[in-house]
Amino acid sequence: MPSTPTVGVLALQGDVREHTAALQAAGAQVRPVRRPEELDGVDGLVIPGGESTTMSKLAVAFGLLEPLRARIRAGLPAYGSCAGMIMLADKILDGRDDQETIGGIDMTVRRNAFGRQNESFEAAVEIAGIEGGPCEGVFIRAPWVESVGAGVEVLARLQDETIVAVRQGNLLATSFHPELTGDHRVHGLFADMVRRTL
Repeated sequence: MPSTPTVGVLALQGDVREHTAALQAAGAQVRPVRRPEELDGVDGLVIPGGESTTMSKLAVAFGLLEPLRARIRAGLPAYGSCAGMIMLADKILDGRDDQETIGGIDMTVRRNAFGRQNESFEAAVEIAGIEGGPCEGVFIRAPWVESVGAGVEVLARLQDETIVAVRQGNLLATSFHPELTGDHRVHGLFADMVRRTL
């Protein structure tokens, strides 16, 4: 697919630079998104890892939460890694009482499910739809998916069957950070998802 999609990276907080580099390597043009008007003209959106409660508060403060919800309801492809997975979840566990999400994926996600920062780890993750062997998953205070609705495709599980990657329509989410590994196949998968909507 030769087209070059324009993918926004939500640039309120988190690993924006790493996602930008991975998306560019996957053949996308990239622009940061901090304000509602910067959503205009993007063909897809990446919601990076970071701290989900901070990201949620900043999205409200910058007037972005409702425009993001509206664009995703209208079919905008989006990919969330780690905190981004939490932001795309319809339901979260262990969040703050006032924490809001963008939603869109019919799943329940548990925040910090794997433990604290010093319990971060890496694991080989086989992801459905990605060829060439397992991807290296970097899990940093990562969430996991407790349950999914009927319309959600589980793309990856750890050896203990914990769900760590899902897709629902134009929405993709991973518990881990592929942008930190130099392996751009997950971003390539997302860029292809975006191209199919053009």
